This record gives sequence, structure tokens and C-alpha cells, in this order.
Amino acid sequence: MTATAPLEVTPSAFRDTFAKLRDELGRVIVGQRTVTDRLLVAFFAGGHVLLEGVPGLGKTLLAKSFAQALGVSFKRVQCTPDLMPADILGTQLVVERDGHKLFEFSKGPVFTHVLLADEINRATPKTQSALLEAMEEHQVTVAGTTFRLDEPFFVMATQNPIEMEGTFPLPEAQMDRFLFKIFVDYPSSEELAQIIRQTTVAQPASIQAVLPTDRAQAWILAARRLVREVLVSRAVEEYIVRLVTATRPDTNGAERPASRFLRYGASPRGAQAVLMGAKVLALMDSRVNVSFEDVDQVLLPALNHRVVLSFEAEADRRSVVDILTELTEPIRKRA
Repeated sequence: MTATAPLEVTPSAFRDTFAKLRDELGRVIVGQRTVTDRLLVAFFAGGHVLLEGVPGLGKTLLAKSFAQALGVSFKRVQCTPDLMPADILGTQLVVERDGHKLFEFSKGPVFTHVLLADEINRATPKTQSALLEAMEEHQVTVAGTTFRLDEPFFVMATQNPIEMEGTFPLPEAQMDRFLFKIFVDYPSSEELAQIIRQTTVAQPASIQAVLPTDRAQAWILAARRLVREVLVSRAVEEYIVRLVTATRPDTNGAERPASRFLRYGASPRGAQAVLMGAKVLALMDSRVNVSFEDVDQVLLPALNHRVVLSFEAEADRRSVVDILTELTEPIRKRA
């Protein structure tokens, strides 16, 4: 039997498909162009996304529409304080077969292509940590047995910046597992008018799969391989290193804002996130090499959740975005 050759995706096919996915999502997600673009970038870079915004901005609709446009499976978990790890990962059940009782693993919702962890900060730390292995290793271990997850595996988690009572902030280790943290803002007046016009009719707009269902998985995995093949010059690598190192308050010669306003800087995983996101942007522009501008576009969503503010910054009500911009602006001007 002859082995099937792996599917190949060209840069032009990647660019065209990315544009089609963006347009398809735009049929039901009004505005939020930056959000959908960053979501697609993170997905093809092979990472996960944390969406933050007030209730009612369409975060859940975006996740469901995203999976439909890709033509892959989707499951949603509503995180609450009583949610247990087994409710996400699955559990061992006792079943009887041929007169014998035995254990059989019942898969949880994590066994899907796109998993929405809605309001993840309402789950307890024990349940939040259950996703750590799944997000990093793409596998889960239950009762000493390891189960591989379906590929591609993509986690979209949401959290609200308000109603913090009864919530459990994600620890730094968990936050670091997300490639991007994306802020979902209010729509403009024109966009709000379009939203109520589209969503209150008899037949609201629906999403059609851009990728054929029978080969969506193969195409996505091939596209992710293509992303990793994008070339990166030594100058761009050094640029990313300087940007990420500038967030570390313990570095010799660190800028005053870093040592004053940050307790912890971005980890090496942050530099990897910046580079992978920049590679996707290069392909979107029909290029096979990363530019400085690509890096600048993904810098904030890749790093804004990987640094920890100092007490002084919190007292001064300085935002992470403001501080990161202040730290990296001199480096970007010299590039």
C-alpha cells in the first residue's frame, strides 16, 4: 500500500485562505477586525488565545463561528467554581462486558479541535491547571494513562475584566501558555447599528466552512508547517531579543520604567510567541521572510499577559500596554 504524500500549502494559498476566513467571520462578527486577525494569527502559529472583554461583546459567538469557518469540531466548557478537572478531561467509568467489569475512559470536551473555556477565571485553580498539560503537550493523563488530543488543538479562553468577586485569577504559568491575550473592545456607533440590524432579523447571517471538512485538519497542519518555514534574518532575531529583554527589571542597565513598574518580565516563551506571530503576518503579506513591522504588530498581544506589574505601577494606575509601549518604543525607533 502506497503512503499518501503529505498535503502541501503554498504561500499564495495560505494568503488567500486567510483572507477568506477573515471575510467569512466578518459576516457575523461586525467590526473587531483586529481581534479576528489576531485570532487567526495565533491559530496558524500553533498557539492558544485568551480573550478579555466585558459581557455581551460576542466572544462566545466568535469562538463558535471560528470553528465553523475552519470546518473543524468545537466544544464549549462553561467554567464555574464547581467545575472539576474530570468535567474537562474525562473520567474512567466502570462498565460491564461479557460478565466482567472493567474501566473504560469516557473522553471529556477537551477532545476536540477548538475548545472554548468560557469565563476561565471562574474555575478553581485545580481545574484551571488541568488544562496546562493539554495546552502545552496536546495530551491528557488520567489514572496514569496518557491520551493524545486531536490535531489541531486550539484553546480559546475568555474572561471578563469586571465582576471579579468569586473569580480566581490565572497564575503566571497558566497565562504563559497563551500565545496572545486579545482585548475585545466596544463596537463603534455604526458597528452597533449594524449588529442590531443583523441579529434581529428572521434569518441572521450564518457561517460557511471555508476549508473542506474532509481535509480541513490536513490543510491546517500543512499551513502550520509552512509558517515554521518562513525565514528570519539575524537582525530580526536580535531585534526580538532586545524587545523582550527590555521587559526584564533584573537586567543590567534595565531602563528605569522596567525596574520601577515591573516585577517580572516576559519569559523566553514570549519571544517565541512574537516570532511565530510575525511569521504568520509575513505569509499574509505574501512574503517568506519576517520584517521588523511584522514583529511590531504582534509585540503587544504576545507580551501583555507575560509581565507582572509592580505595586507602584498598580498604585499609579499604569496599564501593561502603556508600560510595554514606553519600554519598547526607543528600541523600535532605532530599528
